[in-house]
Amino acid sequence: MIAHVVLFSPKPDLSPSDRRALLDALWATSTDIPSIRRFRVGKRVKHWMPGYEQLMRDDYEFAVIIEFDDMEGLKTYLGHASHAVIGRHFTASASRSLAYDYELGDASESLIANP
Repeated sequence: MIAHVVLFSPKPDLSPSDRRALLDALWATSTDIPSIRRFRVGKRVKHWMPGYEQLMRDDYEFAVIIEFDDMEGLKTYLGHASHAVIGRHFTASASRSLAYDYELGDASESLIANP
């Protein structure tokens, strides 16, 4: 499985209508592209317990995780018109963002030990 992971924080002065437009674009993207197997959006939670949370240099308010069966599914998504639309929304709406793609498997598959 391939996961497309996006971390982002909206601009502090983003209007409610612009936030709605971003959510609408996310929803449209999640339903427009057949190669998407799972599309999740979440807001960061903090537990305030000692540990890794205090070591993070950056704080991204939201995560989008989109899953595909394979690399071809990801490429279909990246080349789709809906992806271009959501990209424009992110560019206009986010104060900062990161996007990475990962091949995921069970821990027993030892992806780290066998690159």
